[in-house]
Amino acid sequence: MRYELYYWPEIQGRGEFVRLALEEAGVAYVDVARRPGGTASMLKLLDGGAVDRPPYAPPFLRAGKLLIGQTANILSYLGAQHGLAPAAAAGRLWTQQLQLTIADLVDEAHDTHHPIASSLYYEDQRKEAKRRTADFLANRVPKYLGYFEDVLAHNRAGDKHLVGGRLTYADLSLFQIVAGLRYAFPRATARIERRHPRVVALHERVARRPRIAAYLASKRRIPFNEMGIFRHYPELDR
Repeated sequence: MRYELYYWPEIQGRGEFVRLALEEAGVAYVDVARRPGGTASMLKLLDGGAVDRPPYAPPFLRAGKLLIGQTANILSYLGAQHGLAPAAAAGRLWTQQLQLTIADLVDEAHDTHHPIASSLYYEDQRKEAKRRTADFLANRVPKYLGYFEDVLAHNRAGDKHLVGGRLTYADLSLFQIVAGLRYAFPRATARIERRHPRVVALHERVARRPRIAAYLASKRRIPFNEMGIFRHYPELDR
């Protein structure tokens, strides 16, 4: 089966968490909106008239007859299908719990540059963005990374992975979080990272995995930019 991933073609965004899982699994997939006419096909599925159970927003994944929406939901499916989550129910739930916590962090990262409304330009809410980002970097990022640092430290199978002794989609997603924070806030992240060596080490291990390394070096990996979730505005990086 070849998967069809639907996400905006110009950005990493939430779709990147799914791309990383697909790449690590080594399965065939099409990034639909990056092909001619693909965005129109994606929008057609979003309008509710083309399928019985339309997704609310990208990313969503077509897997045979299934059309699966929401990043964490997609990753839960891929984890079960391709060995990126534990087989036991308790382990699967724990992995999904970690992924949902990462989703909360993603939302907070987005709101640093759009604290008032997504419909407004960053320039229309710059003052509020500075206040929001100051708290995000001083309090929220250390709290999130500190939590994942503790999860790694207390993993009975060792501190190489978040769940058990094998890579899961939660590890891939935490890798993406670190990469995104380094792009958006290089100065602040360098300072914060010093207190979270296990998280940093996990990022480096994931980056060295053969399939992930090949993906990162390829044109399939869309560069970070100022249209996605992680955006670099120098005035916010303090």
